[in-house]
Amino acid sequence: TCTLDWCEENYFVTEYVAEFWNTVSNLIMIIPPILGAIQSIRDGLEKRYIGSYLALTVVGMGSWCFHMTLQYEMQLLDELPMIYSCCIFVYCMFECFKMKNSVNYHLLFTLVLFSLLVTTVYLHVKDPIFHQVMYGMLVFTLVLRSIYIVTWVYPWLRGLGYTSLGLFLLGFLLWNIDNIFCDSLRDFRREAPPILGVTTQFHAWWHILTGLGSYLHILFSLYTRTLYLRHRPKVKFLFGIWPVIMFEPLRKY
Repeated sequence: TCTLDWCEENYFVTEYVAEFWNTVSNLIMIIPPILGAIQSIRDGLEKRYIGSYLALTVVGMGSWCFHMTLQYEMQLLDELPMIYSCCIFVYCMFECFKMKNSVNYHLLFTLVLFSLLVTTVYLHVKDPIFHQVMYGMLVFTLVLRSIYIVTWVYPWLRGLGYTSLGLFLLGFLLWNIDNIFCDSLRDFRREAPPILGVTTQFHAWWHILTGLGSYLHILFSLYTRTLYLRHRPKVKFLFGIWPVIMFEPLRKY
């Protein structure tokens, strides 16, 4: 009943999941953010960052349900949290240089109003292009804010900031290739060995790359915030692979 159907062949891997690879690829947006939220609670971080992690988890869970069922209600559970999570990201990015636990009610009201308007219009028009444009506006806002921070405030964060952006852009490129060349990709998968065919599931790669990019964006925002609060954050790699933020307590003067 959804208004979208992606390039992965439906019920090809198993009769129980509509788009298998598009479904399981959402794990990167579910498990790591949950662990990040738990660590944020332990570290006593501001609730907005706990909310950021949990919002990304909701996006992953919604996308899982959508690609597993291709039901319209599950599509909304995927797409609308994308808007809401980006609004949380925008709030965090524009409140990085404020007092601890401060609340910007004007910005909060604006973002809540924006979310409500997008939700209302989208439920009425049911046009995925509208959703994509609104989501793109929020992402563009985050990009501009990030560029400002790494250019004028904390230039040494360019690596983290641009890595997050680069992964997102690569995912967006593969998302477009998947949409534009779907027939060619399906023909290739019919002829290619299954293992090779799986690598051409570019919508699944979109999930993986944007999920990782979004996770790194939260780290970038959190790094910026804790630097401003005079903590000493460090990016560490668990098992030499997965990036996390570790920081020391507030400096004593």
